Amino acid sequence: MSEMTPAEKFKAEVESKKTQKEEPEVTLWSGNYSAKAMYGSFLISGLLTVGLVISLILIPTVRESSFWIWSGVWVIVLIWLYMALLLAYRKLARHYELTTQRLKHRDGLFFRTGNRVEMIEITDVSYHQGPIEQMLNVGLIRIRSTDQSHPELELPGISNVRHVADMIDDTRRKERHRRGLHIANV
Repeated sequence: MSEMTPAEKFKAEVESKKTQKEEPEVTLWSGNYSAKAMYGSFLISGLLTVGLVISLILIPTVRESSFWIWSGVWVIVLIWLYMALLLAYRKLARHYELTTQRLKHRDGLFFRTGNRVEMIEITDVSYHQGPIEQMLNVGLIRIRSTDQSHPELELPGISNVRHVADMIDDTRRKERHRRGLHIANV
């Protein structure tokens, strides 16, 4: 039996890759904006509310004027209405999906924008958490890729952020290995 030359080995490997069937795309993770990501904003809104209520009670000129009392009440109502609408918008408008081959993200409620980043195009995955976010295990994932439309992509409000970032990175490595690409070559 004769050994194959390197050129013949390469041609045989290329032919075997051509005959392999395309693997089906499988969803590994799906999620949307987590309400826990806004707990810091809710805390600030609560402190503003308490400060406003205390000033309405303690300042004599304000306490004696119904105009200032009603103005304060309306400001409190508007703060919390804004926070509730912002949370609802973020929960409904942002959706993320990780598959074995792509990372899909959708943003928008009435006017939607969707994009897909191929896993082999992702060059770096990192995450960011503030102090409150660390306690709640939520954060922001940053994706850097060679994708022309979104070379840098931020996914805010991800629950269990460390696990999801690791999952994206592991999927990226597996897809590159499956396709025969190495990180140093891309």
